[in-house]
Amino acid sequence: MKRNFTFLLLIILLNCCTQNTEPVLRQGDYYTEEQGLAELKKMESMYNDSEQWEARKKLLRENILKGLDLAPMPAKTPLNPVTGSKRIYEGYSVENVYFESMPGYYVFGNLYRPLDNSRKYPGILSPHGHFEGDTLGDWGRFRPDQQKRCASFARMGAVVLSYSMYGWGGEAARQIDSLAIIEKPDRERISKLHGVPIALTIQTLSSIRALDYLETLPDVDMNRIAVTGASGGGTQTFLLAAIDDRVSVSIPVVMVACHFFGGCNCESGLPIHESKKHFTNNAEIAAMIAPKPLLMISDGADWTKNEPVVELPFIKRIFEFYNSGENVANVHFPDGVHDYAFEKRVPVYHFLSKHMGMDIRSITASDGTIDESRSIVEKATDLLSFTSDKSFPSGALIGSEAIEAAFMKLK
Repeated sequence: MKRNFTFLLLIILLNCCTQNTEPVLRQGDYYTEEQGLAELKKMESMYNDSEQWEARKKLLRENILKGLDLAPMPAKTPLNPVTGSKRIYEGYSVENVYFESMPGYYVFGNLYRPLDNSRKYPGILSPHGHFEGDTLGDWGRFRPDQQKRCASFARMGAVVLSYSMYGWGGEAARQIDSLAIIEKPDRERISKLHGVPIALTIQTLSSIRALDYLETLPDVDMNRIAVTGASGGGTQTFLLAAIDDRVSVSIPVVMVACHFFGGCNCESGLPIHESKKHFTNNAEIAAMIAPKPLLMISDGADWTKNEPVVELPFIKRIFEFYNSGENVANVHFPDGVHDYAFEKRVPVYHFLSKHMGMDIRSITASDGTIDESRSIVEKATDLLSFTSDKSFPSGALIGSEAIEAAFMKLK
């Protein structure tokens, strides 16, 4: 009883001494590396066992959800999923799908599946980051690196949903601007459309509903669910894992850092990191999946450069509260850059094979190396459910204001 009282008193004192009375947005390089490390040390003093950490995690989850405007959680409305064209390749298929995360708001994606549908497989969500270029194939879920990993996951024995984030490329941009050109995205225009604070709410709600969508698929084992994405997709990965217990494995790529909080409103445009009742950073949020498996991929060219010596030890200490230190890992590429390139996908394949029971042999060459050659990169326009020649559903919401108003009706 005395220890619990001391712990609660410490929480109160830390909150009183460090928190403002109004919500604070921690965005971008909010801290220096030294300040981020100092905050990790402060956090370490707040919990010393699983009981204290669970109390801390409960506090964080409540206030992250509040910051997202997802507390209480909006009413879950019918998904009304639609499956479109299906292409069959060696060992897997690809289907164009979409569903309504809320009435009139559509989440578009592609479903990668093993060809044998007689049994249940692990499910994987694949949110994308803010990768872009001159053609649609350079954006979001259409990028070759995303297609390669999703196809390879399916060949290993998983049902994979690769889905578009709010307003970023293809149909997702078209929904918030009916004039957006799909075949040749306008970088500046889409970036502005995507930059509204509610993007973080809608993205996260859509990821939660993506889990609901996986639950409707008869070939998905909901006891084995992984999430992995890079950059902004990495933020969605650890954020979803922190707030939804259905996630079994979290693999954020080139994102977890204690001093950097995401450079876009869809990552940090709402007070999820600090309010009058809490403060946190992305390293602590990533740790909230403990003791379930967590793999972090980092590189030397961005804010994850210190991950092996700063964030990993902090997070591993939390896993050790559960005697599960072996469930957390970091693979660092000191000469790597901010991407989800082949070299970064290789350890992900091995991690999923170990923790999700997926068959690494299906993508392994005779010399023991990973072989993605049978994972096909399709044309971006083949992955779309709707193009400039195909109309949206008649009830589709168009425009950020309409989408925000529809969300508020669910509250």
